[in-house]
Amino acid sequence: MRSLLATLFFRLISLLPLRLNYALGGFIGWWMAVIPNNLRHITRINIALCYPDMPSSEQAALVRASLKSTARTAIEAGPMWLWSSERALKTLVEVEGESILNAAVERGKGIILALPHLGCWEMVGLYGADRMPMTSLYRPLRLDGLDQLVRSGRERNGATLVPTDASGIRSLYQALKRGELIAILPDQEPADGGSGTFAPFFDIETNTTTLLSRLAAKSEATVLFSFAERLPKGGGYRLHFLDAPRGIAERDQRLAATAINQGVETCIARAPTQYQWAYKRFRSRPKGEPKLYKKN
Repeated sequence: MRSLLATLFFRLISLLPLRLNYALGGFIGWWMAVIPNNLRHITRINIALCYPDMPSSEQAALVRASLKSTARTAIEAGPMWLWSSERALKTLVEVEGESILNAAVERGKGIILALPHLGCWEMVGLYGADRMPMTSLYRPLRLDGLDQLVRSGRERNGATLVPTDASGIRSLYQALKRGELIAILPDQEPADGGSGTFAPFFDIETNTTTLLSRLAAKSEATVLFSFAERLPKGGGYRLHFLDAPRGIAERDQRLAATAINQGVETCIARAPTQYQWAYKRFRSRPKGEPKLYKKN
């Protein structure tokens, strides 16, 4: 029943034009900022940690704006999964840094797209798969019907989803060897202790993936950061491509992870209200440090 209701929800909101979709997400996010809930709790902690010198009134404003963006991320998934790819891509009004992507394509060594939890990452996937063969890691959802909806939505434009295990990682290497495009979330908590290392993120020691750097070092692929900025009032999206910081393919895991986090910070600085501050980015702590998300 839960799977059916979730699928029905996304199908219904996909019937809305983008401006109404945007407004609905803002309304839901406003309530999330007013009513005590876990996402608001996490968002407040993360913003206070990352912007300790920001006045409390500005932190509160960023919390409200971020929760609206979090809700819009969920709501806009309906059209991003269910509209035709042609219709969805028509909402893309600008591509900033397209020359950077074109240069990476011409280099022919494959491209690793680092996609932070920022803006509409579904749009980046649609655009990337429209440009060239694209492979991404994917962890199946617990609700079968919703999982099928997400899979069909992300693969309808030619993308390939592979499991988050050894076979999936081999598929990523093979795609890069063919000179193709792969996508990785650079700011997601590593699934196990062996696939991450602690490095500074907003000057906070943060468990950071090592997979991206290992792929880059072994394949010599070009690493780019990308995100789709959500424009005001449901006016569409602006897609950004940025060069990765130097050192991202270093063999030294901490140096490479530091470069990854610098790249994520650079992206956030362009659209801080659209970052998913409700994600428990600092869940894992170095040995001896206290947990950060405990409720009083």
